[in-house]
Amino acid sequence: MTIATEILIDELLIQTNSCIEAANRFQQLSLEQLRFKPNAESWCIIECIVHLNMYSDYYLPILEKNIESDNVISSVMFKSGLLGNYFANLMIDNNGKIKKMKAPKDKTPVLADIISKQPLDLFIKNQERFKKILVSAKKVDLTKIKIPISLTKLIRLRLGDVLRFVSYHNVRHIHQAETIHL
Repeated sequence: MTIATEILIDELLIQTNSCIEAANRFQQLSLEQLRFKPNAESWCIIECIVHLNMYSDYYLPILEKNIESDNVISSVMFKSGLLGNYFANLMIDNNGKIKKMKAPKDKTPVLADIISKQPLDLFIKNQERFKKILVSAKKVDLTKIKIPISLTKLIRLRLGDVLRFVSYHNVRHIHQAETIHL
C-alpha cells in the first residue's frame, strides 16, 4: 500500500476521534452495564477498553520517543511494508466480518480487577495523546522510522504501519464494545 502521508494521518485522526466519541458515550453507562458480558467467552465493554489501554501503555511512549528523536524530514508518500501491512490489515474487517483472534496473555484484561469506570478516562486521555502523536508524525518519514512491536522487540515495523495498527486495533475493539447488547 502506498498513500500520501497527509491523507493517511488525517484518516487515522478521524478514526481516533470516533473512538473518543464512543468512549464518551460509554461513560454514560453504569459500571454494571460496562461489565455486562453477553456470554462467558466474550468480553464486556470495559474489558475492551482495558485491553486497548494495555496496548497504549506499550505503544504511546515508544512512538513519542521515536518521533521526537527523528531528524528525517517527512516524506510526501508512505509505503507500507509487507509484514506491517499484514498486521495492520488483520485488525480491519474483511467484507463485513472481523476475524476472531485470541489476545496475548499479557494483554488480556481480568474483569475482577476492574472496579471502576476509570479505564474509560484513561482511554480518552490515551486517545488524545495518540492524536498528538499523529500530528507530530506528519513531520517525520513514516517509512524510514522503525518501531518494535509489542509481541517481540526483534520485529520492527515502519512507523506508518504501527500507527495504522494502533488505530485499526482501537477501532476494532471499540466496534466490538459497541455491538454488545445490554
